[in-house]
Amino acid sequence: MDSILIRGGNPLRGRIDISGAKNAALPLMAATLLTDETVTLSNVPRLMDIQTMAQLLAEFGCSAEDRGDGVWDLTTADVTGTLAPYDVVRKMRASVLVLGPLLARCREATVSLPGGCAIGTRPVNLHIQGLKEMGAEIEIEGGYIHATAPGGLKGATIAIPTVSVGATENLLMAAALASGDTVLENAAREPEIGDLIDLLTAMGATISGRGTDTLKITGAAKLHGTAHRVIADRIETGTYAVAAAITGGDIMLAGANHEIVEAALAPLRQSGASVDLLDDGIRVRRDGAGILGVDVMTEPYPGFPTDMQAQIMALMAMSHGAAMITETIFENRFMHVPELGRMGADITVHGASALVRGVRRLKGAPVMATDLRASVSLVLAGLAAEGETQVNRVYHLDRGYERLEEKLGACGADIERVKG
Repeated sequence: MDSILIRGGNPLRGRIDISGAKNAALPLMAATLLTDETVTLSNVPRLMDIQTMAQLLAEFGCSAEDRGDGVWDLTTADVTGTLAPYDVVRKMRASVLVLGPLLARCREATVSLPGGCAIGTRPVNLHIQGLKEMGAEIEIEGGYIHATAPGGLKGATIAIPTVSVGATENLLMAAALASGDTVLENAAREPEIGDLIDLLTAMGATISGRGTDTLKITGAAKLHGTAHRVIADRIETGTYAVAAAITGGDIMLAGANHEIVEAALAPLRQSGASVDLLDDGIRVRRDGAGILGVDVMTEPYPGFPTDMQAQIMALMAMSHGAAMITETIFENRFMHVPELGRMGADITVHGASALVRGVRRLKGAPVMATDLRASVSLVLAGLAAEGETQVNRVYHLDRGYERLEEKLGACGADIERVKG
């Protein structure tokens, strides 16, 4: 199994091109099941999760052609199957996003209960309840969701009990082909939701309320093909911004979207880093000044993203003073804490909060990745630590970061992949 070897201590300086957002690309790919015409997606990141979604779509008869340079043509002229098997779905939680499109187009779907990162249960009950309110008949048996809608899905007013990005995406896609109007109340407002709405609208759907927590969708009899560019990855932007700050470096994040990253970058500003918004991206730098401790609480968008919690914790581990980091989105998302502790971090977990007492320096050590964002937090810590850090089980990183070693190496990081 591959690992990543880092010799820390180099301030990172240079330019990093921000890739398309994985968390946007995956639901966009699922949405192509809603039409029998070709949908062309550009700015798609080259990641393991993208390959997994393409493999899953092939189960339904989708031709997913990677044309290179981040451009994919996806065509499901005829749906040849409606089973999403466990062997594929277990690799990636986002696989459950095919449930809504398949059910809307084919009136039936059988989807394995999902897998993915081990950061809590993240149940799919909100997806299921919403689809039931649209007329679906659903049973869970043998680890599979069996859903049918013999008369087709019907528009409904659905109050989502808890803000859920995945449930909002699944119900949006299902509603796009349902008969009548669907209203989603307490919908997630993440930028990736907006990107999905833009694609569905370009495909012929009628959707109002973009950017708010109330969405109205008027179902269409048929959707058509289109071309769409995936938005820039705000989590990758935030991650490399932390890399600049934690190493005392200066990095230009080319192509970063100013409008969707403010919450992720706010703690960096508060910690003493300079964040400059430029026409072609964002510049993040920290001079010789120390890192100030900043309290952070994860919240649904537009609050601080849970997918940046581990990265900001790595930064706070080297702060002057202390910081309290509170996780409100997922349980069991502090699995990186013991690994950071192996590098000398002083972190104490109290339920959903972690008290981080800054230390003068971190020291390299062998550590083990437990999930996607935890993995990259260990890389960030390794970049700033004295000595050598070996991050094991980096297949998690390959799910969410495109050319990580290449991008960091181009900015002066001493980093390499060791083949297992």
